[in-house]
Formats: sequence, structure tokens, C-alpha cells
Amino acid sequence: MKPLCLFGVLLVVVAGQLFSQSTPYNIVFDLTTSDTATHQRVIRWSKGIIEGQPDAKVEIVFYGKALDMVVQNRSTVVDEVIKLAKGKQVTFAVCEQAMKFHRIEKGQLLQGVTTVPDALFELVTRQAQGYGYIKVVN
Repeated sequence: MKPLCLFGVLLVVVAGQLFSQSTPYNIVFDLTTSDTATHQRVIRWSKGIIEGQPDAKVEIVFYGKALDMVVQNRSTVVDEVIKLAKGKQVTFAVCEQAMKFHRIEKGQLLQGVTTVPDALFELVTRQAQGYGYIKVVN
């Protein structure tokens, strides 16, 4: 009887450990709009995520008309982008193909903003790595 009870206790402890493992809170935002209210909303969401989940990772992928959010002299959220980019929990990733199409040079991007060769490949890659995908719309 003792071995059976010991096995039961061990089973409960192991099951508790398995279920208490925290799932990583990783989000990738797909942003294509030039709407400045939407840019502010994405900043607000990103701040909320990292404040509520200190281990969270957030990546915002820019292509289409969204590039103005991270371009000097065009962005309405300059200070917020720079501050979040310094914190290392939020990554701002701009599509190099979109930059080429819109004639934007890397030197025009806000401090801390990175580039990726292809936005769609970046989104698919992050999803394969377990990131939750959020398409941001107006």
C-alpha cells in the first residue's frame, strides 16, 4: 500500500510541476497602416504587455504604409518608440523591401529600430517560434 501511495503523491507533484510551467508571452504585431491613432494604440498595448508580463517579448513588424511610425520627422510616437526599443523587450522590425519601395534609408529610422529583409517571412518565422500573431487594423 505504501508504494502505491508514494506513487500517487509523486504523480501529483510531477503533474503540478508540468502544469505550473508558465507559457512564454510572446506577441508579434503585423502593422501596415499609416493611421496615427493605431500607432498610439500599438504603443499602449506593448507597454501594457511588458508591464503586466515582465518576461514578455513583443515584436512589431512594419510594412506597407506603417513605416511613418518609426521614421524621423514623420512619427507621432518618437519618444515612446525610442524608450521601448531601449528596453529590449519590444522590437521594432521594418521590412527592407517596404523601405526600398517607399525610398526610406536606414539612417532615417528612429534610434533602436531594426530592419528585416522580408516582413512576411519575419511574421511566419515568429509564429513558428510560438509567438502569438496579432493583425493590427484601424
